[in-house]
Amino acid sequence: MLDGLSFDQLRTFIAAAEEGSFSAAGRRLNRAQSVVSQTIANLEGQVGIALFERQGRYPVLTEAGRLLLADAKVVASSVSALKARAKGMAGGVEPELSVAVDVMFPMSVLTQAAAAFGARFSTTPLRIYVEALGGVAKAVLDGQCQLGVVGTLPVAVPVLASERLLGVKIVFVAAPSHPLAQTGGPVTQCDMAQHVQLVLTDRTELSEGREFRVMSSRNWRLADLGAKHAFLLAGLGWGGMPYEMVQRDLEEGRLREIHLQDFPETGEIMAMSATYRTDTPPGPAGRWFVEQLKRFAAEGGAG
Repeated sequence: MLDGLSFDQLRTFIAAAEEGSFSAAGRRLNRAQSVVSQTIANLEGQVGIALFERQGRYPVLTEAGRLLLADAKVVASSVSALKARAKGMAGGVEPELSVAVDVMFPMSVLTQAAAAFGARFSTTPLRIYVEALGGVAKAVLDGQCQLGVVGTLPVAVPVLASERLLGVKIVFVAAPSHPLAQTGGPVTQCDMAQHVQLVLTDRTELSEGREFRVMSSRNWRLADLGAKHAFLLAGLGWGGMPYEMVQRDLEEGRLREIHLQDFPETGEIMAMSATYRTDTPPGPAGRWFVEQLKRFAAEGGAG
């Protein structure tokens, strides 16, 4: 008997319970009161339980009705989500959006874009993968992600198209106890080469044999930016970090900026771009997400 339950019966049951009367439920559903009453009676017959007490002027949920109402709402919500997702897919919206994001990209911009995405595409799951260096390009090339947010990659990948998003300020920093932080003025590359440099390493082969601002042969390689940050705070070396990530550390004295001689006072700017395969460009959801990244990057005053 339960196999014959319909979405319409559940929707009518929920409307009657929420509206407090069969007539009000009928107005909400644009149906006659008699139709609502008969639908509820059929549902009660199928489940074998009285859902409403009908002795008074208005129907009142039974204890069993209150319990089943919660289940009915869960089922109805799932069916509604299924219908919305199917409608979106029929209109060309991706069933889900997977994005690989460079670890250097400002999280403030990413979170704002993700929040806007959730409001606009509520039935489309968003998958975010944070990668370093070539990891973003590899995820897009391998088809793991439809979109990437990548920093400057020193290799040409013809199959990937890119759209500039913003510039990320990179600063050289060290703990206050570090010798380079105590010089009181600009230091030379020769000075920096005498100390351990903490370097973010690429776990892919896309940048094999290439270096990214490595100035010291005494370097420690870390595959995680959070670990690099912790090593810097512990005074284990010096290194470059996105300004947004260490801004509070600099303001509160946990880190100090190292000024390199003959280097722009504004610091190094790393260009960040959205990227995707030219043979599989982003669909409506992906295209919209890219535009939100551009929007929040511009509002945040990024370069």
